[in-house]
Amino acid sequence: MDLFGTAGIRGDVRTKVTPSLAMAVGRAAAEDGAEFVIGRDGRETGEAIAGAVQSGLESGGADVVRIGQVPTPALAYASRDRRGIMITASHNPPSDNGLKLFVDGTEYDRNAERRVESRIDSEPIPVEWDRWGGSTTVDVLDAYRSDIVEYTHETVGSCDDVRLAIDCGNGMASLAAPRALSELGAQVVTLNGNVDGHFPGRASKPTPESLRDLRAFVADGAFDLGIGHDGDGDRIVVVDENGGVVHEDTVLAIVAEHYVRASDASEPVVVTTPNASGRIDDRVAAAGGRTERVRLGALHEGIASAEAEGDTVVFAAEPWKHVHPAFGSWIDAVVSATVVTGLVASKGLSALREPVRERPYRKVSLDCPDDRKEPAMSLLESRLPDVFSESEVDTEYGVRLTFPDASWVLVRPSGTEPYIRIYAESDDVDALIETISGKVERAIDEAK
Repeated sequence: MDLFGTAGIRGDVRTKVTPSLAMAVGRAAAEDGAEFVIGRDGRETGEAIAGAVQSGLESGGADVVRIGQVPTPALAYASRDRRGIMITASHNPPSDNGLKLFVDGTEYDRNAERRVESRIDSEPIPVEWDRWGGSTTVDVLDAYRSDIVEYTHETVGSCDDVRLAIDCGNGMASLAAPRALSELGAQVVTLNGNVDGHFPGRASKPTPESLRDLRAFVADGAFDLGIGHDGDGDRIVVVDENGGVVHEDTVLAIVAEHYVRASDASEPVVVTTPNASGRIDDRVAAAGGRTERVRLGALHEGIASAEAEGDTVVFAAEPWKHVHPAFGSWIDAVVSATVVTGLVASKGLSALREPVRERPYRKVSLDCPDDRKEPAMSLLESRLPDVFSESEVDTEYGVRLTFPDASWVLVRPSGTEPYIRIYAESDDVDALIETISGKVERAIDEAK
């Protein structure tokens, strides 16, 4: 059984993430610990799915703490010293829902997810009647927001006088980000700031297209920046004062450089993913740090691996998603919003961007049925290094070629959709994409 993708379990509530599946996941997860926190986003189906998870956990012998509607990072925050399950499909359509499991503030790794899947396959029955768990209800939002404000003050200072427009997309960031930013001194105007599981204001995934109202609003007003969030508060998009979307890797590079410069470690480490820009490596190295890469969806595993080697990880991120280890081990876009705003307050967005070398970057997706992904990638792993003999080759997470001028290309199969994706960064990125696309398409055809 393969239930878990790169970000938990997600799918349609009538065909995949059904109440019966939610109960089965709860009962299977109950073997992992004595107490679980359950939170949910604003989707219409969230209460029913949360109830089913609670039934599974309690009948499996675990106690449950319900914390209501919260951003996913607030659930992770509440799962410290215990376990947690967040009911969310993040930026998926309103008809979907999902389950994401945490232990001590960290997402379940692959091994833990596989154990849950194996238990579901075995169809465990409830424990004896006198061993069933109970439930309580608590509020964590006030403590979560308060700790973010304190952390931001200590890390970057206040956000005094920054004029900010924030589009929460009718999602869970509405309950945390605007208030935290206001308490830090920012002048905040909120768009789509009410929680609504129908996402009436815009599509839940924050993209340049879905954020067009925010971009126009910022461009027409007297704002220093804009911020867009997704449905559960773990993604951030930054908009400049002219309404342009700041490239996600530029945001990552800015924040990474700040954390490296602020660290007293001998060689601070930033963990990122193979599809992330070389501009991150440039700024981290300039600040005296080192970059390590890990597969998409596994930042927590990368942090654990680096720390096991004795390294100090000061920041971890993949495009749109950031982990701030000094605050917590989870992806947290609310903290990202306050930290970025604090940096803008101290230096200005233009000054922060100025040292970042923003080379042209593109991503394309080529149709590839799931059963062809593995043979196609096998062909590419052997062919691409031969064709581009001058490049450095890394095949740990797909095929990544780095060229002498520091341009690069990554070819990898999607873990959730029928595509092989190509990412490239180069001064002549269109020509590089065209060359690589032809070779990928040929490999897909031969994999029939």
